[in-house]
Amino acid sequence: MRPGIIAKKIGMSNFYTPNGLNIPVTILHVDDCKVIERTEKPELDTDKILLGACEIKKENKTNKATKGFFKNKSSVPFKYIREFSIDKETEVKAGDSLKVDHFQEGQFIDVSGFSKGKGFAGAMKRHNFGGMRATHGVSISHRAHGSTGQCQDPGKVFKGKKMAGHLGDEHKTLQSLQVVKVDTKNNIICVKGSTPGARGAWLVVEDSIKQKVVKDFDIKIPVDAKKKK
Repeated sequence: MRPGIIAKKIGMSNFYTPNGLNIPVTILHVDDCKVIERTEKPELDTDKILLGACEIKKENKTNKATKGFFKNKSSVPFKYIREFSIDKETEVKAGDSLKVDHFQEGQFIDVSGFSKGKGFAGAMKRHNFGGMRATHGVSISHRAHGSTGQCQDPGKVFKGKKMAGHLGDEHKTLQSLQVVKVDTKNNIICVKGSTPGARGAWLVVEDSIKQKVVKDFDIKIPVDAKKKK
């Protein structure tokens, strides 16, 4: 069990393989992730490490409590921190840096973060309701969600009823995303597919739980694509 890293989402782009296949990728920029501390407990099978990213360089950007917390850890203040469980055999100590070479091309990862916040949304957008009929007596309620409760018994709306409300801004995890490119010069990781969050969001990148085998991402061109050419 290895620790993950904290990366910033730059946006999406295209990656072309040597045989000309176009792969949509998400570009993640990895700042200098520092290990703040390592907690070892003999009674547990794993240890804990505290990882920080995005160093806060201006003193007026931190309050007294935050300064005291990082001072006790003998570390500079960071804007984002995250705790990871690691094996006792993993050679990671306080002060170490985790960079993009922590991952390799072709391996699978899990990316978690907060999705885009879309504000107050109706039932059709939020829960994919079909809406009401556009004719035959339906008046100014075409996108309404319909009845929500019952009659006298039980005479209430049950909790969890699908209705209009806040959409997005939830913690999401996408599993088994493949690393297409690792650029150690620019501290960039290209991940196949999309990831949670908007541009500029900070995400947690970890080794995949389900897929451990590293596979080649240079996929051959499908037969149907060759016929179209």
